[in-house]
Amino acid sequence: MAATKHTIVALVQDRPGVLSRMANLFRKRGFNIDSIAVGHSELAGFSRMTFVVDGPAGIVEQVRKQVDKIVEVVRVVDLTEEDITTRELALVKVKATVANRSAIIEIANIFRASIVDVAPGSVTIEVTGDEHKIDSMLKLLRDFGIKEISRTGRLAMVRGNKE
Repeated sequence: MAATKHTIVALVQDRPGVLSRMANLFRKRGFNIDSIAVGHSELAGFSRMTFVVDGPAGIVEQVRKQVDKIVEVVRVVDLTEEDITTRELALVKVKATVANRSAIIEIANIFRASIVDVAPGSVTIEVTGDEHKIDSMLKLLRDFGIKEISRTGRLAMVRGNKE
């Protein structure tokens, strides 16, 4: 079985310890979690968790089934084979001088990113998109010197009306 990145999405009740129990199941199977994104869902009292893990499909499916048995988990699905929309948010603080600030802003504009803070020695950029878009922008900004990066991790939804 070839290892591949899997996008696992779970709808869970908002209760203490749920994230810990879910992450522990992945840890027990030896999976490193590439990213986790958690936030409120469309249902009051419920959160949506998105995990990205790298591993063989059969083993990931076993873990998915174990996660589904956690009392607070309402639904869990592996979206890897689905037609999905994915997004990630990143805040990037870049070293900036009077001489290079306009070049940094131009790169942000090319990637449809927003400048959210300008300071004497830095510019902070907010960018949203898929991981490749963010990685591409970071590659261009590295030459200026990146002071700090904060990324949300992948968020995902099935495209269209399919649930």
